[in-house]
Amino acid sequence: MTASSTPSPTPRRRRTFGVYIGRFEPPHAAHLAVMLEALQSVQKLIVVIGSARAARNIKNPFTAEERQDLISRMLQDAGIPKPRVLFVHVRDYHYNEALWLSEVQAGVTAHTRGSSDVALIGHIKDESSYYLRSFPAWEFIPTHVVSDLSATDVRRAYFEGHPDTVQGMVPPAVHAFLTTFQTTPDYRDLRDEYEYLARYRAAWKDAPHPPIFVTTDAVITRSGHVLLVRRGGLPGRGRLAMPGGFLEQKETLLDCCVREVQEETGLGIGLDLKAALRAQAVFDYPDRSLRGRTITHAFHFDLGIGQLPRLSGGSDASEALWMPLSDILASPELFFEDHHAIIEHFVMRG
Repeated sequence: MTASSTPSPTPRRRRTFGVYIGRFEPPHAAHLAVMLEALQSVQKLIVVIGSARAARNIKNPFTAEERQDLISRMLQDAGIPKPRVLFVHVRDYHYNEALWLSEVQAGVTAHTRGSSDVALIGHIKDESSYYLRSFPAWEFIPTHVVSDLSATDVRRAYFEGHPDTVQGMVPPAVHAFLTTFQTTPDYRDLRDEYEYLARYRAAWKDAPHPPIFVTTDAVITRSGHVLLVRRGGLPGRGRLAMPGGFLEQKETLLDCCVREVQEETGLGIGLDLKAALRAQAVFDYPDRSLRGRTITHAFHFDLGIGQLPRLSGGSDASEALWMPLSDILASPELFFEDHHAIIEHFVMRG
């Protein structure tokens, strides 16, 4: 797979700033080609790195800091001096598009310092490129790089053990990093997760219709703390999460939630948890779970003020704990899937 570039039919005025948005998980040869083309049209390129401050998983295996370093190194290898490339790190906000747009704009503005001479660089490939229409104040400059390269394909080859294929997809600096990363415990954990999810999906491949899973999750607050569990199994082993689980055939959503809380934390035995219910919401972002289409119904229970009840980890949780809300809000990278965003939804409501 290669990346090629066709010349622009109409020369453009050179912009002061260009903005290139992506996840770069990992950066590959087509990303490099787009950046090099963009730097012919702009004085400085602002690279917006998405999915920042998220826990490692097989879709987002590398931190924003690691990806920034890789992009810097591959551009330096191509002869681009450091001052010409700037970076912005942006979290995912699947349930609040306006917040994501605001964070991108704020990060770019911090570099442009009020300049309106900004262009957005990109290629409208499919619906995943919707964001290219979301910044009307910036001129859109379509890239002329044509490539069938995909970071998804790079990750697949990487986790399935095809180093020669990976080497043909990524710049040398990225390949060197990926080779070294394979020796780390983080890679081994990710490889385990990749294989687990492959088996999980294979178990459902012959279903007459793509399965849709239904789960419940509990956001339980008490004296400025939130009840959490640490996942004991795959996927997301070791990550923090809300207590919750899959709906059984003959129970209501609320009963499922209460049952899962009792099984995973020991809380609720002798306590009328339902009486503490304050709010509920459905979270159905299509790609929220790597296991497949999973819709969760989350319930917020407020236990008021007082001593924190004692807990005991159980079921598939290796630990149950109370965590101060301030620590939770400051640490999205510790959480499984979109659990941090769900907690934020309830506790930030006021």
